[in-house]
Amino acid sequence: MTRRELFATAAIATVLLWPLTAMAEQTVEITEFSAAGQPLGKHRKAKVTKSDAEWHALLSPLAFEVTRRAGTERAFTGPGWNNHADGLYHCVCCGTALFDSHTKFESGTGWPSFWKPIAAENVVETRDHSLYEIRTAVSCALCDAHLGHVFDDGPRPTGLRYCMNAVALSFIPRT
Repeated sequence: MTRRELFATAAIATVLLWPLTAMAEQTVEITEFSAAGQPLGKHRKAKVTKSDAEWHALLSPLAFEVTRRAGTERAFTGPGWNNHADGLYHCVCCGTALFDSHTKFESGTGWPSFWKPIAAENVVETRDHSLYEIRTAVSCALCDAHLGHVFDDGPRPTGLRYCMNAVALSFIPRT
């Protein structure tokens, strides 16, 4: 094969495979849960993407600022920050199950805190260099909503504290 034929073949392959690559990047595998908190299995779903105008129409101004702009609500002010009921915490933007009340604990911080997510694949952890320190930001895997941060000062068994903004979560009682 000549060099020209090799480049032509590579160009054609790129054009033909690009839609498959783009499609794969727009999906994510998450675990879905019943209202009772039972896992229903992993499912590949299309990433939820919306314009700022669409998010503004769906969310309160504070929920938009926190979830779409990586803001933080004031401690002890978020809806249900001190909720102690039995149930699941879902993403306020897309409804993905994120945390189970069985892993919630009193951290004294004024934000809902959990020692683990309901399913590791339902959240994404990334490095956050804001506020002059390195932290680990936590986002919803399906819609990229900013949820809060995870710290290594939590209780057993994980030693982690997923410190979430209450406004980024919607609570659904267990049935």
